[in-house]
Amino acid sequence: MIGQLSFDLPVRPALGREAFFVSPANAMAVVMIENWDQWAGRKLALIGPSGAGKTHLAHVWAAASGARIVSARDLPDADIPDLARGPIAVEDIPDIAGDRTAEEALFHLHNLVLAEGHHLLVTADRPVLTWGLTLPDLLSRMQGTQSVTLQQPDDQLLTAVVAKMFGDRQLLPSPETIAYMVTHMDRSFDVARALVADIDRAALELKRPVTRTLAVEVLKGNAPLGRLDIPDT
Repeated sequence: MIGQLSFDLPVRPALGREAFFVSPANAMAVVMIENWDQWAGRKLALIGPSGAGKTHLAHVWAAASGARIVSARDLPDADIPDLARGPIAVEDIPDIAGDRTAEEALFHLHNLVLAEGHHLLVTADRPVLTWGLTLPDLLSRMQGTQSVTLQQPDDQLLTAVVAKMFGDRQLLPSPETIAYMVTHMDRSFDVARALVADIDRAALELKRPVTRTLAVEVLKGNAPLGRLDIPDT
């Protein structure tokens, strides 16, 4: 029987450029972020599945451009003229679909930022036409925004992402442990995040190090813990 957690270290995501691993799945997005001063119309939509690195790249861009980052959900209560005084990144645009107040706030922010000569980055987990925006003027502005897509991870990227997720939790599993996970898990950023969290939790509850054996047990789900004939690495 698994007991209560004995302790839990805080998760501190590393969001600097040096912590972002470039692979064919995200290389074009990285190029666009690094060359932000050349965006068509001074705006870009960064598209990709949950966990693909949109927030990470938004922070990389903010560090390079001096931009602020705001959630689309917070726009109704934001000081739009103040936000428009510099470059701005607005995250998770689909979250405000159908919210008239929030959509109008984004529309005004879009216009003011560009009128002031600044740059605008927006993020979403799917293409513009599937966001569900109901304000026609905003939808047309977003449709006219250059976009770049982060793809689901290849082997190189998934390996790096899993290693980073462990690192964010102050954990350093062996390369063999991560290689086993990448080979046997579903190829998804969300799955990777959940699996790393499950392994971390199991290690804490069982007071065991993060090893290949533990990863096997967690991936097998109901496998009896401590009974697998696989040596720790």
